[in-house]
Amino acid sequence: ICDICGKEVTDETQVTCALGKIYHKKSEPYNVSQLQTRGKTYCEEDYLYSGMHETAERCAACSHLIVDMVLQALGKSYHPKCFRCEVCRRCLDGIPFAVDDYGKVYCMEDYHTKFAPKCFACHKPIMPAMDSGETVRVVAIDKDYHVECYVCEVIISNNHYNSFLFVS
Repeated sequence: ICDICGKEVTDETQVTCALGKIYHKKSEPYNVSQLQTRGKTYCEEDYLYSGMHETAERCAACSHLIVDMVLQALGKSYHPKCFRCEVCRRCLDGIPFAVDDYGKVYCMEDYHTKFAPKCFACHKPIMPAMDSGETVRVVAIDKDYHVECYVCEVIISNNHYNSFLFVS
């Protein structure tokens, strides 16, 4: 007897077993461990139409129901596979990420590439050191420089013999 519909299973080709119980293949639970609710086991279709899904969370990225693992980030719920970098689409489940002012999510590498200050001398992004994750830069006269790109020169004026700082 099928544990879901209660009818006798007469065709052996249409039978399946899960959790030590018998089911018609059409009634087979989608994910038995997750869809056991209030002591009952549901197939996916029955679960979705039983009203139980109304309490299930929806993924902020794909809007589908989350019936198994849920990833919580930024006050929202996601399928772990749906939480991805805006640029490279790499899955960010379990790895560091950053968020821009619009709530878009990035892996750290793409975030720094996109938002890091650009060096005034070489025009390349000033990225954090790999071993520390800390960005080191020189800021002079409201301009950003890599430490190795910052050059000071002393210019002596012929008229007053004063020293001036010139940054190239």
